[in-house]
Amino acid sequence: MQLNSTQSYLFMQNCARAFFFSFLLLFSAIPDHAQQAWQHLQIPTAHSIARRWAEPAPEYGPEPYYGLNGSVTIEQIGRDLDTMHRMGFQAVTVQAGYGMLFAYLSDEYFAFFRKFVLEAKRRHMRVWIVDDAGYPSGFAGGRFTTDAPALRMQALEIEQRIPVSAGAHVKMHLSNTVVSAAAVNQSGSAMPVPLTDSTLDWTAPEGDWTLLLAAHEFRTSPTRSDTNPHRVKDASQSLEDYLNPQATQQYLAFTHERYKRFVGDEFGKTILGFRGDEPDYSISGLPWTPAFFEEFRRLKGYDVQPYVAMFAQTPSHKQTLPTIHLTAEQLRIQADYYDVFSQMFAKSFFEPQGQWCAANHLEYQVHLNHEESQMDLVRSEGDFLRDMRLVQVPGIDAIWHQIWKDTISDYPRLASSAAHLYGRPRSFTESFAAYRPNPDVDMARYILNEQFVRGINQVEMMYFPSSASGTSRPSAYMQDPEFPALTQYAQRMSYVMSMGRPDTTVALLLPSSSLWLGSSRTNEQFVSAERLLSEHQIDFDIVNEDALATELVLHGGSFATQSGNSYRTVILPDPVMLSRQAAARLRSFSQAGGKVVFLGNLPDYVYGQSMRDAVPISPSELSWATQLNDQLPATPTPPAYPPAQRPQPLDLPALLTNGIGAAIVEPAVRTATRDTALRVMKRKWKDADCYLFFNEGDKTIDDTITFLSEGRTVEVWDAQTGTITQLQTQRAGHNPEVHLALQPYTARILVVR
Repeated sequence: MQLNSTQSYLFMQNCARAFFFSFLLLFSAIPDHAQQAWQHLQIPTAHSIARRWAEPAPEYGPEPYYGLNGSVTIEQIGRDLDTMHRMGFQAVTVQAGYGMLFAYLSDEYFAFFRKFVLEAKRRHMRVWIVDDAGYPSGFAGGRFTTDAPALRMQALEIEQRIPVSAGAHVKMHLSNTVVSAAAVNQSGSAMPVPLTDSTLDWTAPEGDWTLLLAAHEFRTSPTRSDTNPHRVKDASQSLEDYLNPQATQQYLAFTHERYKRFVGDEFGKTILGFRGDEPDYSISGLPWTPAFFEEFRRLKGYDVQPYVAMFAQTPSHKQTLPTIHLTAEQLRIQADYYDVFSQMFAKSFFEPQGQWCAANHLEYQVHLNHEESQMDLVRSEGDFLRDMRLVQVPGIDAIWHQIWKDTISDYPRLASSAAHLYGRPRSFTESFAAYRPNPDVDMARYILNEQFVRGINQVEMMYFPSSASGTSRPSAYMQDPEFPALTQYAQRMSYVMSMGRPDTTVALLLPSSSLWLGSSRTNEQFVSAERLLSEHQIDFDIVNEDALATELVLHGGSFATQSGNSYRTVILPDPVMLSRQAAARLRSFSQAGGKVVFLGNLPDYVYGQSMRDAVPISPSELSWATQLNDQLPATPTPPAYPPAQRPQPLDLPALLTNGIGAAIVEPAVRTATRDTALRVMKRKWKDADCYLFFNEGDKTIDDTITFLSEGRTVEVWDAQTGTITQLQTQRAGHNPEVHLALQPYTARILVVR
């Protein structure tokens, strides 16, 4: 067969692409010398998975969250582990509790903990270690307050407010803790006030002003510590300074290194890893560390110190001062501050722990705070995906009604997307801890299914206190006679949804830079876009600007992840600004055949080293992208209990619906009718495609499903019974087609061989 020049080029391009992905999959499947199979991506055959899925290995969980509360003895632990085993658990997440016979982190505690590990080992159970005596992670049971006070968490706060009349001259020597000054007038306009060698020398312009003096001080997010004698969540035990890598090394010395000394021989065997919980800055003021200003200058190229007093106010101060109306430039400076904070948090806290665990044949799993509310998360943790880049098992929690039959929640995709981006096989959920009302077994299954279909594949269930804690008992749903069936179901789902690699081809931008600017409009469009894609059976990942700018492999008209899936469409929900590097790569991606879609407005700015120095960008400079400027109806973030009514399906204008259809290469499946309650995700095995369907609605779905796979047979894999049956299949061209009848609130695995 003769090929013309265009055909030859396309043939060579396809060969190169095939070689690239073969290499990527081969590379991702090669384990570290000490890794076990469950710790890396596996691309097995359907036959291989079928042989193991009825009784998956203990590493696939699920795990109860077990509290060593009270004067627990080894004999009681043995009985508790036996009870867990009867419930179907083959692994356990364990936390030091209140009232133990031994002081937390003492030699006696670790000797006792070794006995616990050996009891679990006798029962062929696996262990995850909660990395602190409560939450958030990073206070080492109070050791930073008592033994390393210089490494405690710090913040910038308005220390003093001084009224100043027009024309008044203020000259004063300041304490060495004051780092910045600003002035705000009655109309809310603010300006920096220069300091020279801790001296303020300033004459007020026309109008009435208030001087704001910002100082650094030791200030911590509240900690819920089981070593706190008052058993309350307060500031008596300080967290470490998350922005100081020396503090994290000290944290590892207080905790992880001590566990290594006593039970390190079980690392990577009985002990699977460390489990972190909600490290964040739930503080007033600004996150700060002594090296912050120097690092800011290195990263951004200018000095932020003169400006920080303008946005370091507590809520109480905001009630007594005029609302400060920052200029566009000042807002961008504030965004730069949070960008640097985010980079330092990721590098100083999350990265060292991920590296330590990897070096010791363990996994680091952690979830953040505010995952379901990105406008809060960007101020308390910075950027979800940036924090999770070197975490082996990224996670979320669903503990207080974020997920329920009346609540739409797509945020679990944050954790699974991090896993997909960075070549991790697992993403986890902490579920059920503080639900009101408490879920029963059926509701617990629903909550898990809603997370499974968004890529979560490791389950931690709250809560199982030790039997020594007196009147405390396992959570009510765990005591249901049907609960062991749920644990078996969860284990099979976790296993089968960990096999293979993701097959998502659509990426949705998490526009952190716009959220740092305070753009609620962008946040609403992001949340609504998640719903839009889910309701159209489009499997997607969430990416950030780091991924678009540098981390994804740009290969022609696709962006490849470390897991081997490739995005052919990138959707940007109403961003206010975009980094110049990300914009340049998107342009190359688009010009090579990829699709770039702006939902809502085009960005107003592009920026390079700093957001302060961002420059306007005209629509003509983005002509390579598609703009769908119909605004999506706003989707609220999950409400606090009592919940709102379940929102109706998005009523999309025809332009938007047609535009999305034209912009996206393919949904995960085609349906004969529009089923907005149907959710789908897909994974690729060596010789089969695995689809998970979930009916989130209260009506039966009765539809014809066309798979975008070229297999000949379709099987139902029943996660409850462990059976595999073949479905009657028709053909739609090269694609198999089946009839799907899915009862309300139920899930089904279909495998196309």
